Amino acid sequence: QVQLVESGGELVQAGGSLRLSCVASARIFGRRAMAWFRQAPGKEREFAAAIIWSDGRTDYTDSVKGRFTISRDNAKNTVYLQMNNLKPEDTAVYYCALRWGLLTTSPEAYAYWGQGTQVTVSS
Repeated sequence: QVQLVESGGELVQAGGSLRLSCVASARIFGRRAMAWFRQAPGKEREFAAAIIWSDGRTDYTDSVKGRFTISRDNAKNTVYLQMNNLKPEDTAVYYCALRWGLLTTSPEAYAYWGQGTQVTVSS
């Protein structure tokens, strides 16, 4: 089983930036989708961003386009989420996830999950 460990979440003021990291315990290769989901208080877990490992193609939910960037480092088996111009509505627990298959925004399709990292944006 692949272990995913997120880090980087913290308290930040609105307009600030954070970079989240997710390290996988095994080498990631091929057409594997790695994604970031987030879950705000009282809300369902929602898709934020995803990347196809092999070719770097990405997908974002509309609310983060232009502000968030997902990327990966093949040598480090790590996926990042660079978050700029953070807003209070970005406050959530952020989870990274991995699936073997086509890219999808459905959390049910992802087989492996990290423990989550808390991002809190104050204003």
